[in-house]
Amino acid sequence: MREPAFIKQNADKWKRFEELLHEKRGAKPDELAELFVQITDDLSYARTFYPQSQVTAYLNALAVKVHRSIYVNKREDRQRVVNFWKFELPYLFYHSRFHFLYAFLFFTIALLIGLVSSAYDPTFVRLILGDSYVNMTLDNIAKGDPMAVYKDSHQTTMFLGITINNVRVSFMAFAMGIFCSLGTAYILLFNGIMVGAFQYLFYQKGLFLTSFLTIWIHGTLEISAIVIAGCAGFVMGNSILFPGTYTRMESFRRGAGQGVKIIIGLVPIFITAAFLESFVTRLTHWPNMAKAAIILGSISFITWYFVVYPRQLQKTGIPKDILELAEE
Repeated sequence: MREPAFIKQNADKWKRFEELLHEKRGAKPDELAELFVQITDDLSYARTFYPQSQVTAYLNALAVKVHRSIYVNKREDRQRVVNFWKFELPYLFYHSRFHFLYAFLFFTIALLIGLVSSAYDPTFVRLILGDSYVNMTLDNIAKGDPMAVYKDSHQTTMFLGITINNVRVSFMAFAMGIFCSLGTAYILLFNGIMVGAFQYLFYQKGLFLTSFLTIWIHGTLEISAIVIAGCAGFVMGNSILFPGTYTRMESFRRGAGQGVKIIIGLVPIFITAAFLESFVTRLTHWPNMAKAAIILGSISFITWYFVVYPRQLQKTGIPKDILELAEE
């Protein structure tokens, strides 16, 4: 093919490619990838038949631009992930701080209900936890290993099962918010009462400290995740009840989107809690100081990242583009 014919055949395509590269928000990664393949094909052809031509130099420069655009997009994608954890999620938590407080208070009140009910009604623990679980726990206590339940399964199998269960419970706490927050309130109520009854069972047997320093190695993060998921459920539920200046549908869309982002932010907590329960909680021979250090470390992280840091970030300011993403 003669050079003028080659240029005429592909000129419109090259022009479109340049337009894509100069778009304000950039081309999509898939478009750029396809663009890069076509440009390199044209460049290969030009180098073969028109090695000294200006069109070869032009295509080479265009290929370099495409390559750089793909690289920049990948770098921006990585930066997007960093910005999510560094800015976007803390920003959402600052603006959802009252929902978080309500979820925490609701769970705490439910836990106290579980404790008090168990203290005044000896059958309450069996009603909440079930006869088989209570009998198994009492047998373990009688055998001198009250925390044996955490040693029954293989670590890896246990890790996978617990991770799936934590995701399920937390997702339920969030998804039930669609019932105008009442479903989320029920999940928090049920889990809070269950934890209170469970903890009282060991207190009644004179094993409060032993159980506390064992159960809360993983329980600190696990329960925090449920409360945070409850916060996400309240965000979604209240967006339906109180749409403000938005239409109810638009308010729900925004509330659901923000709730989903909060749930995504729980993924590392799910995994860490499951890891601790599967591999660390079973180490009942560990010194109490080591157990207490893990519990205090977990409490410190949750308090700092979800309460303290969002307040600090609000004072120092958040980049405008991050704010736009968080509010979508």
